[in-house]
Amino acid sequence: MVIVAHPDDIEFSCAGTVAHWVQGGTQVAYVLCTSGEVGIAEAGMTKDKAAKIREKEVLAAAETVGVKDVTFLREPDGMLQPTLELRRKLVREIRRFKPEIVICGDPTIVWAGDTYINHPDHRADATFPAAGQPNLFEELGEEGITAHKPRKVYVTGWNESDLFVNIEDTIDIKIAALRAHKSQMKDWDPEPRIKEWAAERGQGKEMAYAEGFRVVTLVSDEDWEKTNGRVLPEES
Repeated sequence: MVIVAHPDDIEFSCAGTVAHWVQGGTQVAYVLCTSGEVGIAEAGMTKDKAAKIREKEVLAAAETVGVKDVTFLREPDGMLQPTLELRRKLVREIRRFKPEIVICGDPTIVWAGDTYINHPDHRADATFPAAGQPNLFEELGEEGITAHKPRKVYVTGWNESDLFVNIEDTIDIKIAALRAHKSQMKDWDPEPRIKEWAAERGQGKEMAYAEGFRVVTLVSDEDWEKTNGRVLPEES
């Protein structure tokens, strides 16, 4: 499961990894906290119209990668807050899908290098994947949704990655999925920059292109195998 704040966050951060998993037969779900409704700065563009455009782009990008399970929480874009209600919504999705791994953004990053300030929405959505604990939101059990703790959380971002996934075979899928966000790409060709970033990630790791994550372990591999069977292979 991938939980992000905005449309196109997945494609920039981890679509190559998702495509790699899907090609191996793994089912993946996307959860979008907002629909990016303030992300189209055009005359006459309303939030409602922008949300519909961007949700359509998300579905097209997901189809490109092979993801069929997409949920929009429709929280307010630009004003995402770590509220109890958002936490409940995310816990519901985690318990519904019961993922082995949750990918989310890095809540610790405010500055990333010299050219990027992390959007507050990213820091808000990243506080919740570990909230799939048995003693939280017990009322969800009335919906037939049982408690679930993911095995690991993969944190995307720029700082201190300790796991790298080889996306040499899926980088073109990643780029094609990013191009599905036409309202954001406009005349920009993402291929050169995406390949540059992915090549930097793969340096020294015998990977032409890679995506990096910091891994938080919530359940040991041994305990997971006892109750859930096989463990998704990792690369580093």
